[in-house]
Amino acid sequence: MDNSLIGKIDKAKRYAEERERFQFNRFEITLSGDNNAHKVTYNEGNWNCDCDFFKSRGRCSHTMALEIILEGMVAEGERVDG
Repeated sequence: MDNSLIGKIDKAKRYAEERERFQFNRFEITLSGDNNAHKVTYNEGNWNCDCDFFKSRGRCSHTMALEIILEGMVAEGERVDG
Protein backbone atom coordinates (compact mmCIF):
# COMPACT_ATOMS: atom_id res chain seq x y z
CA MET A 1 0.00 0.00 0.00
CA ASP A 2 1.46 3.38 -0.94
CA ASN A 3 1.91 6.26 1.50
CA SER A 4 -0.71 8.47 -0.10
CA LEU A 5 -3.36 5.77 0.33
CA ILE A 6 -2.34 5.20 3.94
CA GLY A 7 -2.76 8.93 4.54
CA LYS A 8 -6.25 8.84 3.00
CA ILE A 9 -7.26 5.87 5.16
CA ASP A 10 -6.09 7.71 8.30
CA LYS A 11 -8.00 10.82 7.24
CA ALA A 12 -11.14 8.76 6.58
CA LYS A 13 -10.95 7.23 10.06
CA ARG A 14 -10.59 10.68 11.61
CA TYR A 15 -13.56 11.99 9.61
CA ALA A 16 -15.67 8.99 10.66
CA GLU A 17 -15.04 9.84 14.31
CA GLU A 18 -16.08 13.48 13.81
CA ARG A 19 -19.82 13.04 13.23
CA GLU A 20 -20.42 16.80 13.23
CA ARG A 21 -18.77 16.94 9.79
CA PHE A 22 -21.67 15.05 8.23
CA GLN A 23 -25.06 16.46 7.30
CA PHE A 24 -27.48 14.19 5.47
CA ASN A 25 -29.77 16.05 3.07
CA ARG A 26 -31.83 13.25 1.58
CA PHE A 27 -31.95 9.48 1.49
CA GLU A 28 -34.28 6.48 1.19
CA ILE A 29 -33.88 3.27 3.14
CA THR A 30 -35.78 0.06 3.73
CA LEU A 31 -36.13 -0.78 7.41
CA SER A 32 -37.03 -4.37 8.28
CA GLY A 33 -39.65 -4.00 11.00
CA ASP A 34 -40.98 -6.78 13.22
CA ASN A 35 -43.84 -7.48 10.81
CA ASN A 36 -42.97 -5.84 7.48
CA ALA A 37 -40.29 -3.90 5.70
CA HIS A 38 -40.96 -0.16 5.47
CA LYS A 39 -39.67 2.49 3.11
CA VAL A 40 -38.43 5.52 5.04
CA THR A 41 -37.33 8.69 3.28
CA TYR A 42 -35.67 11.86 4.49
CA ASN A 43 -35.58 15.03 2.39
CA GLU A 44 -34.27 18.38 3.63
CA GLY A 45 -35.53 17.94 7.20
CA ASN A 46 -38.71 16.05 6.33
CA TRP A 47 -39.28 12.42 7.29
CA ASN A 48 -41.75 10.07 5.64
CA CYS A 49 -42.58 6.40 6.19
CA ASP A 50 -45.02 4.15 4.38
CA CYS A 51 -46.37 2.60 7.61
CA ASP A 52 -49.94 3.27 8.76
CA PHE A 53 -48.86 4.77 12.09
CA PHE A 54 -46.80 7.45 10.35
CA LYS A 55 -49.70 8.26 8.03
CA SER A 56 -51.94 9.00 11.01
CA ARG A 57 -49.38 10.54 13.41
CA GLY A 58 -46.57 11.98 11.27
CA ARG A 59 -44.00 10.06 13.32
CA CYS A 60 -43.33 6.37 13.92
CA SER A 61 -40.84 3.95 15.45
CA HIS A 62 -39.06 3.67 12.10
CA THR A 63 -38.39 7.40 11.73
CA MET A 64 -37.60 7.78 15.44
CA ALA A 65 -35.01 4.98 15.26
CA LEU A 66 -33.27 6.79 12.41
CA GLU A 67 -33.42 10.10 14.29
CA ILE A 68 -31.61 8.38 17.17
CA ILE A 69 -28.97 6.81 14.90
CA LEU A 70 -28.39 10.03 12.95
CA GLU A 71 -28.59 12.48 15.85
CA GLY A 72 -26.78 15.66 14.87
CA MET A 73 -26.41 14.48 11.27
CA VAL A 74 -29.85 15.48 9.96
CA ALA A 75 -31.55 18.86 10.10
CA GLU A 76 -34.55 19.41 12.32
CA GLY A 77 -37.63 20.07 10.23
CA GLU A 78 -41.29 19.52 9.68
CA ARG A 79 -42.57 15.99 9.36
CA VAL A 80 -44.47 14.99 6.24
CA ASP A 81 -47.82 13.20 6.58
CA GLY A 82 -48.45 10.13 4.40
